[in-house]
Amino acid sequence: MNNAHLDPAKRHDFVFLFDVQDGNPNGDPDAGNLPRVDPETMQGLVTDVCIKRKIRNYVTAARPKDERNQIYVEYRGILNNQHERAYKDLGLESKGSKEKRETIDQARAWMCEHFFDVRTFGAVMTTGVNAGQVRGPMQLTFSRSIDPIIPMDVSITRVAVTRPEDAVKFEEGDDGKEEGKGKETEMGRKALVPYGLYKGYGFYNPKLDTGFDAEDLKLFWQALMNCWDLDRSASRGMMALRGLYIFSHNHPLGNAPAHTLFDRITFAERNGEVPRSFEQYRNRLMIDDTGLPEGVTLTRLVG
Repeated sequence: MNNAHLDPAKRHDFVFLFDVQDGNPNGDPDAGNLPRVDPETMQGLVTDVCIKRKIRNYVTAARPKDERNQIYVEYRGILNNQHERAYKDLGLESKGSKEKRETIDQARAWMCEHFFDVRTFGAVMTTGVNAGQVRGPMQLTFSRSIDPIIPMDVSITRVAVTRPEDAVKFEEGDDGKEEGKGKETEMGRKALVPYGLYKGYGFYNPKLDTGFDAEDLKLFWQALMNCWDLDRSASRGMMALRGLYIFSHNHPLGNAPAHTLFDRITFAERNGEVPRSFEQYRNRLMIDDTGLPEGVTLTRLVG
């Protein structure tokens, strides 16, 4: 393995594979939190925002006291408070929509310097306290399952009730015997995918200058590889990164179109069996690393 993928002056296009077993990788609030699907193909979908959340959480855990790697979109955070921190630290006073361009640029630079996710993914910071806009060099697509999935919605029970008035109360009936009135359990629902392997794409553009450097790039790859083990929950089942393939270009503008490189990582048609593990995909995975375009290097970090 070479270190071309660690050079922030190069363009990088990458493919990542992850799977889920008996869990909900990304619920849709408009569909009762069922796993997201393409209604025409029934392929599963996972949003870019979902993956970014995992990466942000990993960076927070890995660099908890690092002033340069704070997280802008944090759990239960207030975005305008983050903007105000920039103005306060710079000794500036916010004037809202009437802010001078020079002041906004100063606040924008401060935000890039202190927040990993602003430097990486970008942000719109013009709400109320104006800290400008940042277009991040690292972008992700929605991830899509290789094969169709069938979301399941199963019933669950809890042996405790929510409210005191719902609890069972014993009263004497007409025949003199005690009768229980109320309930002893609560019913609930749980959505899951029996198994699905998802493929997502990512792009790094070195021409978008936000202060993103080699250390940031190294941290991003670490986060993408390791965030799955930090993001465990009963609802997500078993999730794991199964592949990470990075095409690095010698020229910052790129040596080949991204889609032609992505076409080198494909899966053969399944033989009719219903996939229930990654092993059933391993033999179907085809990676064409021969005859790469001049100036393009393929690095396999996982898989």
